[in-house]
Amino acid sequence: MPITPPILLTSSVIAHDTGVALTDTEERLRLTIESVGEWLQIDPHLQIVICDGSGYDFSVPLRGRFPNAAIECLYFHNDITAVQRYGRGHGEGEIVRHALAHSRFIAQAQCFAKCSAKLWVSNFHACLAEWNGRLAFKGVFLDVFSPFRKTSLAYIDTRFYMASVEAYQRYLNDAHLRIDKEKGYGLEECFRDTILAQGLNGLLLRTPPVIAGVGGGIGRHYRNSLKRVLKERLRNWLVQRNRRHAPLFIRPQAAAN
Repeated sequence: MPITPPILLTSSVIAHDTGVALTDTEERLRLTIESVGEWLQIDPHLQIVICDGSGYDFSVPLRGRFPNAAIECLYFHNDITAVQRYGRGHGEGEIVRHALAHSRFIAQAQCFAKCSAKLWVSNFHACLAEWNGRLAFKGVFLDVFSPFRKTSLAYIDTRFYMASVEAYQRYLNDAHLRIDKEKGYGLEECFRDTILAQGLNGLLLRTPPVIAGVGGGIGRHYRNSLKRVLKERLRNWLVQRNRRHAPLFIRPQAAAN
């Protein structure tokens, strides 16, 4: 049986990035706890690691709410000055680094599925079926439906992805250090350019993750209507048939054994 990666929820109950829409601490806390509950509804046997970069310890509220769940709570203080200068993507990079250095669950599994703390992935098991044991992302492409423009990889969706510890530390551990907020060059573009520069193939999910919950940056619920979900599937299906981009996608036989 393949190992199910622990779910790493990257949290900052206190919003150090002043550019985010959702700044209310109590609401951020409530939505994060809601996310944990949604993940356990998806699979009650999941191991969940919640790592907070604003020094908040989730142990007490989560132990009382989910006494039988396998939840590991980590916390530390992000470099606030750096987060304010470079944005929440920088803070997220620090949080993942901290979790990889201190999580028992991740150390045992040697892999993880990262998700922003106030979100969950409704079709997680469909995505997990494609897990290749290395890296698995959702790629966001432009001009997929245009007959007159070349389809291009715009960025990697960093709200949710799966990674082995080895691959993440080898390729992405320092990605957040290359963010240039003033030029609109965020963590998503850093991931994209790392993947392209390294010539990495076989790492994009054929099944687009259906991400639900509240985005801290936009401050509202994601809407996953059937029309939107089907359009995303069609978009991904078309890109997979593009000779230029097809090698980027995980092949069915590549799923980890």
